[in-house]
Amino acid sequence: MADLNHIIIPARDKDISAEFLAGLLGVQAEAPWGPFRPVRTGNGVTLDFVTSQDVRTQHYAFLVSDAEFDSAFTKIKEAGVAFYARPNKSGPGEINTLYGGRGVYFEDPAGHLMELITKPYGDEA
Repeated sequence: MADLNHIIIPARDKDISAEFLAGLLGVQAEAPWGPFRPVRTGNGVTLDFVTSQDVRTQHYAFLVSDAEFDSAFTKIKEAGVAFYARPNKSGPGEINTLYGGRGVYFEDPAGHLMELITKPYGDEA
């Protein structure tokens, strides 16, 4: 099976969006590469932010450890970023506990709906 290598994410400002996500995930945004500002995930996939006037918001979910969730969630609250328990933005100011884990939804600076989860969906263990 092929591995996902990168995905291009349109943003109003590639640097602001890349730095926002990298800061929450506890990683460094990489140096610009051409028109892109990459953020590398733990499994090697890069999210290549590109400045664009045509931003069609998408949803991106990140599987994180409990410690990573705690750190990112603290940063979300400290920054005053609105967060929700569900993807339809219901449960404002709440997290979910699906599958015995924790999850939270929030928007990045370009309006993309980001999600942090500590357990994969469907994992009943």
